[in-house]
Amino acid sequence: MAGVTNPPFRRLCRESGVAGLAAAGAASATAGATSATVGATSATVGATSATVGATAVPSGDGDGEAAPAAASPSGPFAPAGLYVSEMITSRALVERTPETMRMITPDPAEPVRSVQLYGVDPATIGAAVRILVAEDRADHVDLNFGCPVPKVTRKGGGSALPWKRDLFDAIVTEAVAAAREASAGREHEVPVTVKMRMGIDDDHLTYLDAGRLAERAGVAAVALHARTAAQHYSGTARWEAVARLKEAVTSVPVLGNGDIWSAEDAAEMMASTGCDGVVVGRGCQGRPWLFTDLVAAAHGSDLRVRPGLREVAATVRRHAELMVEHFGEEGRALREMRKHMAWYLKGYVVGGEARHDLGLVSSLAELDERLAALDLDQAYPGESAEGPRGRAGSPKAPHLPDGWLDSRDMDADLLAMISQAELSVSGG
Repeated sequence: MAGVTNPPFRRLCRESGVAGLAAAGAASATAGATSATVGATSATVGATSATVGATAVPSGDGDGEAAPAAASPSGPFAPAGLYVSEMITSRALVERTPETMRMITPDPAEPVRSVQLYGVDPATIGAAVRILVAEDRADHVDLNFGCPVPKVTRKGGGSALPWKRDLFDAIVTEAVAAAREASAGREHEVPVTVKMRMGIDDDHLTYLDAGRLAERAGVAAVALHARTAAQHYSGTARWEAVARLKEAVTSVPVLGNGDIWSAEDAAEMMASTGCDGVVVGRGCQGRPWLFTDLVAAAHGSDLRVRPGLREVAATVRRHAELMVEHFGEEGRALREMRKHMAWYLKGYVVGGEARHDLGLVSSLAELDERLAALDLDQAYPGESAEGPRGRAGSPKAPHLPDGWLDSRDMDADLLAMISQAELSVSGG
């Protein structure tokens, strides 16, 4: 989830996951059994992410002040889950643009530094992975083939790319090889995972072929958002596709994504599909405490966080403080916070004027004033605060390069076009 799963939000989500782990009494028991290559709950924030990303893997995009697990050194263990970065463009990383280098800078307390990469050129992806691994900037790399945004798909990237089997295979194979080579001298090989959609539309499904290709290339896990690119975020995720992928991919974990709004949803997806874990994206928007529920449930606890408005306001304030610390500029930090306000306040009675004003805050002092004016004694509103977050939109024909669907393989003209694709994808 672009602009959402930056280090401040990932920290809130990770801390919530750690709280769930502690509540389940499993912190010490799972620390040695949970790795970046296996997951029961994950969240991507950075698309989305992002996905977003944030990935929780109790054995999850967002994370009480950190229990010991949150302060553990970087490495392969994620006791309270993985929390994946915003989507990083591989070309921008290779060119070391200042904004991209800032975006890959993790919260120092992140036990597993998880970076989500986007790219369309195998060599560029490989070079980006080498930078992340050889320079000790990441402990896990996630390749994004799920983004349905037109500026990505019209250049053959994101959810459009797996249609071209040879290109997909080359990118994933190069990324895994680069991670393996650059991991020499490290205590563990940095795992590469893949996230994708079902395909371009119902007539051009790719997920089973792509899953098998990724498995053969040596990825550590495969995640599926059970929608096509044409669906965008509309309708209902088709969890039966996750079950089919689990049947097709047998040697690495399969993670499911789509319509995970609660711990109960996660449990239902895993039970109905047989998948090894879940990926949470939009479900954590304005609800970092969702990861307390997810991690607790994964360890058999019935703990569920149901915050009143005072607790929500305190989280908003802390989120803003972390954003100021991250950006080093109060004005920019508060502008970035604006998109979060409606998500945090979903279901609470605050009034249209207050929502509007909170969406325009430009300083911490102004934020304090606006929050103090709310009826902070409100209890958790229940169902109205739960369920879908963000805009679902409606089905739409994906924007694709001319002739993209004519063949499952690349030709010279498309190769020339796609070499320029990353230049138009900004923000990392």
